[in-house]
Amino acid sequence: MSSDWLVSLSAWLTNHSEWLAIAVFATAFAESLAIAGILIPGVAIIFAISALAGQIAMPLAEVLLWAALGAILGDGISFALGRLCQGKLDRIWPLSRYPKAIYKGEYFFHRYGGVSVVIGRFVGPIRPVIPLVAGALMMPWRRFLLFNVTSAVGWAPAYVIPGYLVGSALASDIRPPAHFYPVIAISMGALIVIYLTVFRFQLGLGYSSRLYQWLARKMEQYDATHRFWRLYSSERPAQAGEFPLPSLTLAITTTALFLIWSQLVTGTTLLQPLDNAAATWFSQLRQPLFDPAMLLFTLAGKPLILIIAGALLSLALAFRGYYGAALHTVAAVALTSLLVYLFKSFTAISRPDLVLIPPASGAFPSGHTAGITVFCMLIANFVAREARHRTRWRTYLVFSLPIVLVAISRLYFGVHWFTDVIGGLLLGLAVTGYIRASYSRYDRVLLSPDLSLLAAIIAWGAFTAAYIWNQWSYALTLYTPTSP
Repeated sequence: MSSDWLVSLSAWLTNHSEWLAIAVFATAFAESLAIAGILIPGVAIIFAISALAGQIAMPLAEVLLWAALGAILGDGISFALGRLCQGKLDRIWPLSRYPKAIYKGEYFFHRYGGVSVVIGRFVGPIRPVIPLVAGALMMPWRRFLLFNVTSAVGWAPAYVIPGYLVGSALASDIRPPAHFYPVIAISMGALIVIYLTVFRFQLGLGYSSRLYQWLARKMEQYDATHRFWRLYSSERPAQAGEFPLPSLTLAITTTALFLIWSQLVTGTTLLQPLDNAAATWFSQLRQPLFDPAMLLFTLAGKPLILIIAGALLSLALAFRGYYGAALHTVAAVALTSLLVYLFKSFTAISRPDLVLIPPASGAFPSGHTAGITVFCMLIANFVAREARHRTRWRTYLVFSLPIVLVAISRLYFGVHWFTDVIGGLLLGLAVTGYIRASYSRYDRVLLSPDLSLLAAIIAWGAFTAAYIWNQWSYALTLYTPTSP
């Protein structure tokens, strides 16, 4: 497909904007369909169409919905075709013309199993063939449906929002705050350095590391420490005797950092210039263009939504017989809620006076940030546990994104200080570390997804959508700036 064709398509859709929704659906569908996704530049077309949608102010939620539905249907048909063509993918036209793509898809599926449906959604060369291969290799349709729906929900924002924001920016006059690009570059660099440092540190505490083996030998020398080591070691056959050293170290380290940070916030004025500078910078960044996306992120991180998510996850795990995982999920929700409430009451730090109706509760630590950190990192722990040790960073990277977005949304609306967000992050990581370390002694079998988990995800999605729809207008008023 030539660039002239794409320009012509964009021009036609500009004059016939009523077809944009169908164009988004059709492009996402074709881009996910077996083999067709190899032939068309789906990413470029989706970006162009999303930019047009942003220019005409088409609701972002509508664009995301049509894109997700198209992707789900495209992968679903590919999976059905794979079922029909099992054993002869390399002999049926036009599949026979792409033997390398089929081979790569089969290799990827054998290596990553059902999770390949999720990963493959974001990997260009194999994206159109993974569902086909999954069907041909007789992956259970219920399990495929779970991965298909969840990956499409994550894929749509990743591919649509960049183009939509570009289109919206072209249609408006946006003036970024002072030092916008240096601040973004430094922030991204800091996040990368922190993530790589933590990841490298965690690898150094693994079962095969010298530090782990040295500590294990030291623990065996005393009866009390040996019993403690054995009590919290995993009972899985493949990881028998593995102590949760990375999780426990994370918990202790972040607890210490949180306590130090709390003392700096409540007992000194050293961090006030940083808080004021961040608040001023984000207030200058505030634009009507960004408000809907940031409002979506901040509402998605509401404590009520996260509590409902934890409750549904616990029910799904208990229904499958994973009682230990279910109880620890409940404990994580309860402990996070209690600690946030106690620290807010004890510190009694006022929020920034930057919105029309400031919330009544205290500021430190950020409950949104603490809650989303616990929720995402706990899920990431469950998922990464089933992957190879050296590939777990990918899972943590993906689940870190919602944490960053929710944290930024709180700063963007001016309802938290920068120190509140850091405090919430540290508290959330501490709770996650303790919960995961405690769960290690109940970690006996593989936590595999099934229909009950899919039902929980659908129920949570429906509740979240209804809640955001109901609260949208009120939240827009709540987060109205006190001054233009």
